[in-house]
Amino acid sequence: MPKHNIYEYRVVLPMEVDEYQVAQLYSVAEASKNETGGGEGIEVLKNEPFDMDDDSTKELHPPAPLIADGKEYRKGQYTKKIYHLASRVPGFIRMIAPKGSLDIHEEAWNAYPYCRTIISNPDYMKDAFFIKIETFHDTGSGKKDNVHGLEGDFLKSREVKVIDIANDPVSSSDYKAEWDPSIYKSEKTGRGPLKGQWIDQVQPVMCAYKLVTVKFKWFGIQGKVENFIQKTEKRIFTNFHRQVFCWTDKWYGMTMDDIRDLEDRTKVELDRQRREGEIRGTKGGDDEEDKKK
Repeated sequence: MPKHNIYEYRVVLPMEVDEYQVAQLYSVAEASKNETGGGEGIEVLKNEPFDMDDDSTKELHPPAPLIADGKEYRKGQYTKKIYHLASRVPGFIRMIAPKGSLDIHEEAWNAYPYCRTIISNPDYMKDAFFIKIETFHDTGSGKKDNVHGLEGDFLKSREVKVIDIANDPVSSSDYKAEWDPSIYKSEKTGRGPLKGQWIDQVQPVMCAYKLVTVKFKWFGIQGKVENFIQKTEKRIFTNFHRQVFCWTDKWYGMTMDDIRDLEDRTKVELDRQRREGEIRGTKGGDDEEDKKK
């Protein structure tokens, strides 16, 4: 049996696949600012194009082929970031981990509509910890069964969870009315509010199939940490995509050139925010179970 914890989250969104490429990158830039300050947050080390048929970008190439839905993707954008997130780590990990060991590294290969992200802690956990997130973006409401081509025990052990950005519960600490798809209406597109069985009713509609594989090899707390990570990933996916939709009028009409300019400005802003101000954004710990509407 696989020695890793495997979930597939299917995030359904009322937009075109091409629109989501801009929407997601815009929202990553904006959300990064909300999570950075007071010595913590996100540091962007690299943000460069890669092409697996071009040896001049060889150091940016992924260690394994980028394949989803039976197709290989060979070029896109490579990013490398460090997350300085000590206050967001569960207390039971902070108690046993050495000071300064909680920085998380992220490498991502965005060969849209496929993207692979590897999250690790090379300075302390090394090979004993990683999170791999493989995302394939496709039209439809999330009905494809195995876009990531899992086989054997990996397919059998995978758990599928559909994320409904309008109806799934969020904690009261995460809730903001301006990020509530059940009350938001886009002036530019006329989309929303998302009510009832909207997933089977809206057009356009697409799905981000996010396969999350977690490995945390630490005797005595392995299962607890892996489950915490999966719970946290679901929370992040839910909250982030609520923002993506509710920011529709901000990103709608932007081009990829606009996005690259925004990313350059955001890097400068993140560096400034990390040096100044107070810790901001999502804290670690258990989520509240209540939903606020």
